[in-house]
Amino acid sequence: MRERARVTVVGVGNEFRHDDGVGWAVVAGLRERAGERSLPPGTRLATSDGDPGRLIALWEDAGLAVVVDAAHAHPGSPGRVHRLELGSGRVVPPSATSTHGLGLGEAVELARVLGRLPERLVVYAVEGADGSFGTGLSPAVAAAVPGLVAAVEGEIARHLGAVSGDPVSGERS
Repeated sequence: MRERARVTVVGVGNEFRHDDGVGWAVVAGLRERAGERSLPPGTRLATSDGDPGRLIALWEDAGLAVVVDAAHAHPGSPGRVHRLELGSGRVVPPSATSTHGLGLGEAVELARVLGRLPERLVVYAVEGADGSFGTGLSPAVAAAVPGLVAAVEGEIARHLGAVSGDPVSGERS
């Protein structure tokens, strides 16, 4: 039961390409909040450039994996968040695409074929405004980060409550 409770949160992207760093910013926000109130034991926070092999290695034994990544959508609405959940081994095609050459969809399909998917995979894809070189998020994407941090904390709490059989146990006050 312990492994099924393990949670991995992965911020995907490149913090030196403006809005492509949104995943990294969410992980930084979770680390900062963990200083105020600890994340549940077995929670791993990581960042990745989105390489499929590295993503699979990060999430393969997780009961819950949450991935936060920047996305492009046309027409786009910078800061808009898309939540996608992989259940029963089927990927729901997103309305936005990854900012990386090989997308998250390819990593998920490879993990599925290899039998290395997490038990549950939730993806938050955030529409970006600026993928050029440089640091700092655009105002619309930066404004989405606190809500994403709270949403990821909620995913963790719900998952741990479901694993323990007590849906209230993971909630924070």
